[in-house]
Amino acid sequence: MKQIRDFTVEAVERHGEMYAMLTLRSADRKPIPDCQPGQFVQVAVETPGVFLRRPISINSVDSAAGVLTLLVRDAGKATHKLINITPGDTVNIILPLGKGFTTDIAAGSRVLLAGGGVGVAPMYYLGTELKRLGFKPEFLLGARSASQLLMLDDFRNLGTVHVCTDDGSLGTHGVVTDHEVLSTPIDRIYCCGPAPMMKAVARVARDKGIDCEVSLENMMACGLGACLCCVEKTVKGNVCVCTEGPVFNISELTW
Repeated sequence: MKQIRDFTVEAVERHGEMYAMLTLRSADRKPIPDCQPGQFVQVAVETPGVFLRRPISINSVDSAAGVLTLLVRDAGKATHKLINITPGDTVNIILPLGKGFTTDIAAGSRVLLAGGGVGVAPMYYLGTELKRLGFKPEFLLGARSASQLLMLDDFRNLGTVHVCTDDGSLGTHGVVTDHEVLSTPIDRIYCCGPAPMMKAVARVARDKGIDCEVSLENMMACGLGACLCCVEKTVKGNVCVCTEGPVFNISELTW
């Protein structure tokens, strides 16, 4: 069930110049709704010139404690305000929104979670859930350079981590689809990141007959399916990503 709740900012951890991890606790200290990996929240940002909430993927959540973490990238006025927010401040959030990843896969399946940019946030949350379910998640993380790889130690605590960088400063030199792990047997791929990255991973998955789900990052203004600005063309017609997704099996997409 969707709720509109106030959250208190407990901590702001900067990751380089462009990213920050926000730790938020329900202002009334009450539990928050259960959330699924891949779902998102809509955050109200009080700053001049910003009128719409901003969609942010959930990085982690403790529903009973009323705590969630959000990984935010500085991409404009609203997100710049968020990554510079002060502990003790209050933000208003709608949650949980959208459809998350499915985890109905056979025990012992080999799963690969590919992420880039803020797309690593839902991969971390999903990896946590898959590990709880008894799987051994592997991660394929891509960035322009080693300095832009996020949460490496956190991912390593969950499973095996494979890394690609555009400049070769860490891991495989190239994009994620250049990594040799994609040439090994995999049962399911989950992916979130820039659209070109997700489309490239989807092509590999189709070519190899690997089941694959992606989390789209279309522009979402309302998060409730009313404004129609996040529409995506699918094999069943146009749908709102904020309500029918953001997670889709690639068999549903026209990529």
